[in-house]
Amino acid sequence: MSQSLALVQMVQQKEGHIVSDMDGERVMLSIENGKYYNLGELGGEIWDKIEHPKPVSELINELLEVYEVERDVCEEQVQAFLQHLRDENLIEVKE
Repeated sequence: MSQSLALVQMVQQKEGHIVSDMDGERVMLSIENGKYYNLGELGGEIWDKIEHPKPVSELINELLEVYEVERDVCEEQVQAFLQHLRDENLIEVKE
């Protein structure tokens, strides 16, 4: 597995995915790799927030405004989720 994403890195959705809501959760089909993904409710929210390029730190700050969670826990969970999306080639990451 590759190194975790830095807070200053920019993340953005890659094109070529079909995304829809199913009972409040976000599901996605990647046209590129032919796989289905259940992003869940929070994952779907993160997906929506990275429609346009955004620093990881800004994404975390936006989530902290909505959810009661410790910053370090939020950072760890968001970075792990984004890393999974990156490993699956679903997002673009820029320095």
